[in-house]
Amino acid sequence: MSLPLELLRVFECAAREQGFTAAAAELGSSQPAVSQQIKRLEKLLGVRLFDRVHRGIVLTESGQLLQQHVQAGLAELEAGVAAVSARQSQEVLQVATDFAFAAYWLMPRLPRFRQLHPQLDVSLLSSERSPSSLRSDVDVAIAFGDGRFKHGEALLLFGEEVFPVCSPRLLGERQAPLPLEDLQRLPLLHLKSEAHSRWFDWPALFRALDLPRPPEASGMRFDNYTLLVQAAIAGQGVAIGWGHLVDELLEQGLLCRPVRESAVSRYGYYAVQPERKRRARLVQPFIDWLHDELKRESPAP
Repeated sequence: MSLPLELLRVFECAAREQGFTAAAAELGSSQPAVSQQIKRLEKLLGVRLFDRVHRGIVLTESGQLLQQHVQAGLAELEAGVAAVSARQSQEVLQVATDFAFAAYWLMPRLPRFRQLHPQLDVSLLSSERSPSSLRSDVDVAIAFGDGRFKHGEALLLFGEEVFPVCSPRLLGERQAPLPLEDLQRLPLLHLKSEAHSRWFDWPALFRALDLPRPPEASGMRFDNYTLLVQAAIAGQGVAIGWGHLVDELLEQGLLCRPVRESAVSRYGYYAVQPERKRRARLVQPFIDWLHDELKRESPAP
């Protein structure tokens, strides 16, 4: 049987207040109107819900049973409405980036974004490669490249600067910075990359530093930059460090720069926004926060 919700609300109020007059005052109605609605509900159910006594009304057994279920049902409805309202007010920003940027730059700083924008959650969509094009569900991508991305507007965050990094333990008693030529005698950690990768590798870095090409077979190899950096922290060799990504590890003393020299390229990290602007009101606070975070950074030691 389908009953009008309004009749059940009137019944619940009358049962709780134990009077039609008090129920009418709470509902902003009149006592005769409440009485008529209760009579209509009793007729639809085919049972008497209230006994009329000289001092008011009392629930019948059927009325008591109905009161229990109606109160539980209305409470469930109110909880559902509250959950939907909370979900609408707590919006989620979909951010795509590579593992390295997510692990070493973005995630340590996200708590500060949450403090500034508690109503906005960030969902990270990370992968090993930097996203070159935007999926339909991505609001903003933080991508490595030359600024030319498919179907997106790119804003430069910082340019690419790379330099060797390693654990201070790897150097032993030697003090950094070492002579540049000493880099040729240290074990190197390699990141496996595809042939068309634009990331610096050791041969490219050695060329930029005017050093002879390193031996092809020397050093351990990884297909994940995060693992490579962990190996460097563990003292297993020298890694290529990207400025901004390893700055905090340098400040914490987990890594050091064995030589002073570095190399730069025409590439960098960009915040890439989709051409569609339907969620610009969510994206812009995140873009502004990225720039504010970069302004507060101090140069790596």
